[in-house]
Amino acid sequence: MIRKVLTLAMISGAMLVNASDKQRPNIVLMMSDDQGWGETSYNGHPYLKTPVLDEMASTGLRFDRFYAASPVCSPTRASCMTGRHANRSGAFGAGWSIRPEEVTLPQLMKDAGYRTAHYGKWHIGAIKKGSPLSPNALGFEESLSHDNFFEMDSELSRNGNLPESFKGDSSEYIVEEALKFAGKVTKEGKPFFIVLWFGSPHDPYSGYDKDISPYKKLGNEISCRFAEITAMDRAIGTFRKGLADLNVRENTLVWFNSDNGITFEGIPQEQRKYLYNGDLSGNKSKLLEGGIKVPAVIEWPGVVTKQRASSIPCVTSDILPTVIDIAGIKYPEPDRPLDGISLKKLIVSGAMTKRASPIGFWAYNWKPEMKNKPWLDKPELNEKITLTTKLKKKKGPSYFKNHKHDQVVPGNFVANCALIESNFKLLNSKEGNQIVTALYDVDIDPQENNNIATQYPEVVERMQKQLREWQVSVEKSLTGADYKK
Repeated sequence: MIRKVLTLAMISGAMLVNASDKQRPNIVLMMSDDQGWGETSYNGHPYLKTPVLDEMASTGLRFDRFYAASPVCSPTRASCMTGRHANRSGAFGAGWSIRPEEVTLPQLMKDAGYRTAHYGKWHIGAIKKGSPLSPNALGFEESLSHDNFFEMDSELSRNGNLPESFKGDSSEYIVEEALKFAGKVTKEGKPFFIVLWFGSPHDPYSGYDKDISPYKKLGNEISCRFAEITAMDRAIGTFRKGLADLNVRENTLVWFNSDNGITFEGIPQEQRKYLYNGDLSGNKSKLLEGGIKVPAVIEWPGVVTKQRASSIPCVTSDILPTVIDIAGIKYPEPDRPLDGISLKKLIVSGAMTKRASPIGFWAYNWKPEMKNKPWLDKPELNEKITLTTKLKKKKGPSYFKNHKHDQVVPGNFVANCALIESNFKLLNSKEGNQIVTALYDVDIDPQENNNIATQYPEVVERMQKQLREWQVSVEKSLTGADYKK
């Protein structure tokens, strides 16, 4: 099933309103891989040093309650590109793809006259040429990408072609490529939209000796993890300096966040005491705060002229509606549900004082879906060509998963889901054979130690109703109902 080309009506609806190329801001989206909320020195890490992110947080807009739409990577990345919870397009977990029929942010930016490029991790569909889910097929003019995470001395595919080998730190070489693109586009007098998705600090961990040595006494694995963050932080600094050298930094919005909460993967038990995540409960793959609350900061020197911090809950699904609002682009499918909202007022003036709608989270039980037919008529179009070390050891090809959804599984609705509304967080989890409902005031209890569900039964009832209504909407999308036949 090949993605349908946007109609002329859709394209015209995505055109900018009263803005010249020179007036339009450049947009850069950066994302780290498995970096916890506490893994920056500006959030209080006792060992790790992140001077560049610290500077961005001290001069730009710091998000103190920013959430990944999922506690694992692929669904969060899907939310960034579509403005929708990943379950709507069947990207349930790591290694699941979105669907070609989704309207993506790079498509909208490209149609509106932006030059578009993707560098680094993709992980929401096969990157190979001919795939309807590659970065190039979904709106990026140029790409240097990996199907999943990547390390030092890795392989990346340029525009879907056979992989090329790169030497050195992975953050450094994708930043170098991104700056080349920014320079080329700036000379053309065009605005650019760049997505820089780092492979760090996902395990297995590696780094330069100079980056490992400050943390070496803590242990080998964790010192290498911290080295990856250190190198990524430095590469972000290189990119910011490159923007300044191109004389475009003032009019460039740089948005940094992680894709999910902290992970213990690859860290021996005795070294985990050096991990720090602000005492948040939970970790990657869990809907507790430690699994979904992530570091995030926006730097836009010409607009955000002094340091600001926001405690309004925001989520990666907000990225698409925010970016197109800032760029003056209309979303071409007004009847298609978006889960994100525009944060333009929050970013530009700070005038946004509360969130207009709650944020839903849902770790879908995808095992029954595996019995259904693949969404793509030719599943081989979702084959990975840049493999992780683990996948290289397997025999035969590896594919992204996505299946047609032709039956409702009622049990999916009641557990492994959450709703955040202002200071309240409703969490439905499964403990043994029991469904446990918890309500937390995460403003005063971010560690989720005090379940106040019995104290606020009316809040629980209202939020359960909101959560269920949202889930019904998501499952309707999952059947393909949002796509024009």
